[in-house]
Order: sequence, then structure tokens, then C-alpha cells
Amino acid sequence: MKKLILLSALLIFACSDDEGNPCVYEPTLTTEAATNITETSATLNGTIDVTSENCEVAPGEMQGFVYSANPSPTTDDNVEVIYGTDISASIEGLEPETTYYVRAFLTNTIGEFYGNEIDFTTEESNGCNETGTVTDQDGNSYDYLCYGDQFWTVENAEMVTYRDGTPIPEVTDNTEWDSLTTGAWAYYNNDPTKPRLYNWFAVMGIHDTDPNTPNKEFAPEGWHVPSDAEWTTLVEYLIANGYNYDGTTTGNKIGKAMASTTGWNSSNAPEGAVSNDQSSNNSSGFNAFPEGERFYDGSFIFEGSNAFFWSPSEYDSDNVWVRYLNDRTTELLRNDLYSAPNKQNGFSVRFVRDN
Repeated sequence: MKKLILLSALLIFACSDDEGNPCVYEPTLTTEAATNITETSATLNGTIDVTSENCEVAPGEMQGFVYSANPSPTTDDNVEVIYGTDISASIEGLEPETTYYVRAFLTNTIGEFYGNEIDFTTEESNGCNETGTVTDQDGNSYDYLCYGDQFWTVENAEMVTYRDGTPIPEVTDNTEWDSLTTGAWAYYNNDPTKPRLYNWFAVMGIHDTDPNTPNKEFAPEGWHVPSDAEWTTLVEYLIANGYNYDGTTTGNKIGKAMASTTGWNSSNAPEGAVSNDQSSNNSSGFNAFPEGERFYDGSFIFEGSNAFFWSPSEYDSDNVWVRYLNDRTTELLRNDLYSAPNKQNGFSVRFVRDN
């Protein structure tokens, strides 16, 4: 960042007042160092002081800042109009890691005046601003967002085939669901208007009972089901970047930032729980909706109170690490003794883009 000398222009015009005294117009414009610089914003600062003797300035005066990614910006570039002597303006929509050049300016019927030029460079992007859509093997599209170095889908999986086109069977019978050791899915309550839930075997691409048969790929090309470690990376990113409901950057209180703005059971839950003031949920855009689960015995439970998400990561022969939101808690939970899932359960699925 640099700061050049200020501009002080002394202009003596041929015009005069009624007594013949010449017009003396002396604007002093100082562009000061930019402050509050982030990836996409900054605050511009400066002073504009005018000494005018025996001069008549017609209406139409404009003053403030001009700025550009090129040196010597003028009023043909970006303009922030600010009146007064000590002036400042917050600007947004800047590009990360980009140098901008700024000058205070003043224009009127007498002339066009510019102060010294300063420059500043916006901060390095903390992650990315990329958004987009990925399409699965069945033609379903999912929006995705970037969190730090990770790209996550922000809608739940809906496919009914593996990546190579092999069908994933729908299983509606409770007894059959309970005995499964291969992939399957079901609508919540076997109701086609409800979302799809998958057992862990589907997530892993286990499509038959032959242990020598290679597993299928569940996720779309270039994507995968997030591991327990990748879930942890997401949690740490959200906490560190201020997504806790109380704005702190320690402790796991990111539930509201990840939860959908509708669908949660209303309750007298603690402060910061996802079911309280649901309109303030989902600041992260993750949009976890409380789809509930299909329990290992085939029953459907917890719609409106829980959003469960698979990982492929096992912690013993029967159980897998799962993340979930609960209507009465403030955090994104990792399964405990009460909620330890087994592989026959039906949960929602998200995807992370391959590195």
C-alpha cells in the first residue's frame, strides 16, 4: 500500500466580484489509506477542503472517490459520491487478491479535480466463491457450495441407480428391510411425496451378496459420499468462520447455520436450537431438512426432529459414523450411545467433490 502527496490546486480566474476582486478557488483533496480491507470490500477515506474567494460555483457539484483496478481512475470508472470534508465510503463487490487504485475527486462548473492516488490489495480468498450444479446418473441435479477447500452438495441424494446404471431396489416391507445386507432405498413412510432414504449398503455400492463382486459407485462421477474426517473438516470450517449461532469461533454451535428454515418441530428448545426462530436458520446454505430416518426394523421415525447423514466410515462391524441435527440441540452431532446407527438404517446422503 502506498500514499502519494496530496493535491492542492490554486486557481485564479479572470472573473471577479462586483468590486473587481479576482476569483480564487483552492480545493485541497487528500486520499488517505483504505481500511477494513477484506476479500471483497474496503473502506475508502479522505478529506476534501475548498477555499473559495469571490467565486460563484453553479449547482451540480459532485465529490467523493473514484476507484479502479487500473491506475489513475477518473469519473469514467467506479464512483462513490460522498459529501462533506472528512469523507469515507464502504465499497463491496471487489475481487479477492486484486489491487485497486483510489483518488478523491471533486467536479463542478469550475473544473474537475483529483487528489493523490493510493492503492490497496484485497485479501486472499478464504476458500472460494464457486457455486454450481452437479447432475447424477439419473438426471437429478443438485446445487453445490464451497466451504473452504471443500465442495458440498446442498440437496439430498435422489438417485435410484448406481453410477453404471445398475438399479438400487426400493424396499417397502419392514421385515425385508430389517434383513438387508445389500443396498436399498425407501421413501419416508413409503410415501412417494416424501424424500428418499438409503441404507449404508447402498452408499457403499454393495449390490449383491457375493463378497468377491466389486462394489458399485453410488455418487455421481467426480463426487463421493463424505467420510467422517471430511465431515469434521466442514464442522471446523463453519465454527472458525463465525457460523455458531452466537457468533463465537469456539465450540460446536453451528446447527442453526446448517438447518433448513422450515420443517422443524416447534418446541420450547434451548437458545440457539435449530427449532427456535427457524427463519434465522441456514446462514451457511447447507439446508439440512429434518427428513427423519427409517430405523433398522423398517419403521419410520423422527420426521421433523432429526436430519441424519451417512458417512462411509465404520467404527465397528455393525456401526458407522453419522452426523445429524436435532431440533432441540445447537450443534451438528456425531453419533453417541443413544443414537448409534446400524447399517440397516435409512438416512439422507450428501456428496463432496473429489479433489
